[in-house]
Amino acid sequence: MNSLFKALNDETRRKIVELLKEKDMNAGEIAEQFNISKPSISHHLDILKRADLITSEKKGQFVAYSLNTSILEDVINWILSLKK
Repeated sequence: MNSLFKALNDETRRKIVELLKEKDMNAGEIAEQFNISKPSISHHLDILKRADLITSEKKGQFVAYSLNTSILEDVINWILSLKK
C-alpha cells in the first residue's frame, strides 16, 4: 500500500488517474493533456502501474491504460475501517 500512496503523492499522477476515470487512453492521448515530455509521462504511467492503480493492454500499435478500480475500492474500505 506504500507504493500506492507514494504514487498518489504526485499531482501529475493524480491528474492521470482523474483522466482515466473518464475513459481509457493511450500514452499519447494522456501526454496531450500535459506540458511535459512523453518520457516523463511514461515514467508516471510506470509508477502508477507498479502501484497497481492502472492497468495496460496492447491494442494494435498502442497501449491502452485503464484505471484499476478494485485497488481504489480496497483503499477506500481500508480507510473506512479506521473510523470507529
